[in-house]
Amino acid sequence: MEITLTIKSTEGLHAQLANKLVQVSNKYDVDIHLAYEHVIIDAKSILGLMSLAVPQGRNVRVVAEGDDAEIAIQEIEKILG
Repeated sequence: MEITLTIKSTEGLHAQLANKLVQVSNKYDVDIHLAYEHVIIDAKSILGLMSLAVPQGRNVRVVAEGDDAEIAIQEIEKILG
């Protein structure tokens, strides 16, 4: 499953959002990756998420595979939206 989301936070993809994404990614039986520009990272890695440095208004692609992909994507959409 794949979705493109726009980062709404005025601070971009900051530490608190990254922490929430890691928590969701680890909560479910799913492999989740975020892609920004030409970089793809594992959403279970807070360092990877922080290294993306996605500013407000930019799009990220979220790709999830596994039994809980749909629910995990829904939660990530709530966090980033």
